[in-house]
Amino acid sequence: MSGNYGSKLKIIPLGGLHEVGKNMTVFEYENDIFVLDAGLAFPEDDMLGIDLVIPDITYLEKNVDKIRGIVITHGHEDHIGALPYVLKQIKAPIYATKLTLGLIETKLEEHGLVRGTKMICVKQGQRFKLGCFEIEFIRTNHSIPDSVALAINTPVGVIVHTGDFKVDYTPIDGGPIDLARFGILGKRGVLALMADSTNAERPGFTMSESTIGQVFEELFDTDQRILVATFASNIHRMQQVINSAIKTHRKVAICGRSMINVITVAHKLGYIKYLDDTLIDIDDIGKYSPHQLCIITTGSQGEPMSALSKMANAEHKKVEIVPGDRVIISASPIPGNEKYVSKLVDDLFKLGADVIYHSLAETHVSGHACQEELKLIHTLVKPKFFIPVHGEYKHLRQHAKIAESLGMDPEDIFILSNGRVLELDSDSARVGGMVQAGRVMVDGLGVGDVGSVVLRDRQHLSQDGLMVVVLTLDSETGTVVAGPDIISRGFVYVKESEDLIEEIKIILKRQLLAFEESGVKDWNTIKNGVRDTLKNFIFEKTKRKPMILPVIMEV
Repeated sequence: MSGNYGSKLKIIPLGGLHEVGKNMTVFEYENDIFVLDAGLAFPEDDMLGIDLVIPDITYLEKNVDKIRGIVITHGHEDHIGALPYVLKQIKAPIYATKLTLGLIETKLEEHGLVRGTKMICVKQGQRFKLGCFEIEFIRTNHSIPDSVALAINTPVGVIVHTGDFKVDYTPIDGGPIDLARFGILGKRGVLALMADSTNAERPGFTMSESTIGQVFEELFDTDQRILVATFASNIHRMQQVINSAIKTHRKVAICGRSMINVITVAHKLGYIKYLDDTLIDIDDIGKYSPHQLCIITTGSQGEPMSALSKMANAEHKKVEIVPGDRVIISASPIPGNEKYVSKLVDDLFKLGADVIYHSLAETHVSGHACQEELKLIHTLVKPKFFIPVHGEYKHLRQHAKIAESLGMDPEDIFILSNGRVLELDSDSARVGGMVQAGRVMVDGLGVGDVGSVVLRDRQHLSQDGLMVVVLTLDSETGTVVAGPDIISRGFVYVKESEDLIEEIKIILKRQLLAFEESGVKDWNTIKNGVRDTLKNFIFEKTKRKPMILPVIMEV
């Protein structure tokens, strides 16, 4: 990397740009680094068998001695989900608000990491030092309480990072965003603004979370049993569901492990309030009439293994959807999940449920700022430079246009990509070099051991299947002692394709005889010959390309 090393602030995103999720950013000045957020993303359709995707932290591992701490803006999975995997490689203290730390602690307990991890609780409005950085937490609103923006005092100037936010004047927890603080920082001078771009395409303002309460009260005014599906981490939404249940004299049962974990932590810390007799165990729902019940469940995105999907497929062990149930899906589909949600709604209707979803009623509001709120923050902060963050390229580009519409010079706006280094001093900014960044895939207990080659093989297997050819050769003469035997998985059903299998055996015997006559005993040559011969023959006959695995044994 060029430039006067040691006098520049470096901002290095390792995740969260040109994508939704997996948020992680490195702030580096001379010998000090702090990391902002450590999130995960969920696998895309072509990532067969993958459970989670986390950022590549090779750069942090190389600079581990400089790391002063990990700062977390809020408790959503796309900001805390990678922490267990990061902390196994890098020991660093975590700084976050009370609820966020509570959720992190639950996550670290599952990985046996609580004892070795230092966790520091920081209140909104409080400041703390990490090396040469002084960081201030600013109260914001989002779809989870205790969310913060950051004012980062660096040796070259102040950086404001909004975190995920919206402007909500009537939030559920009674604490509106601290716009005055943004204004004060703007008057004093802000070197760069990094702001949430998730809803940069949407005009107007995001509705207040409190508007949902009125909708729920109307929907709960029925004799039907109520089931509400929402995000496990949307604590404000769950509070409103519980409030509506109490008003309509319903008991509340919670379904889904992640939701039970979040509600337990949030209630213990005082972020969700209810009377002791409001919640009942899911095993006790049979003791109550439909009009006395409300079930809160995971599965608002139609995820195949979620509680609501299992109910829709009549596979759930505790809850059966019956005609007349009112199912409220209180979330809008994340881009890419539309087909799952559509199938879920269809399946619920087929079971006789009365389904209320985003197309039929205002059962969801976003936790992210729309265009007018973004303009408000830009106008208050008045940054010299702007870096749109959190979103796909189209979101970042749209956010850049908003900044331009407010009079910013396009040359002072930087749309970065993961791994790209932005170098700043007190009056200039430029894009420097690159560091290693990318996606690390988690499959079961394996972290990073599944790469593009393995995924390509899985894709291949999923499309055309597998054929195993088993041979036994005499180790001295190279003659075939037994076989070839053919095993097919996901290619053709052997019993119904006997003619094809026989033809394959004949072709193989010819090929092996040719090897024998020419004195070829090298296994690799024989394997490659078998593979090439079969590949061409099978494609000619079936127009398919199964993966072919020759297995040779010696006697």
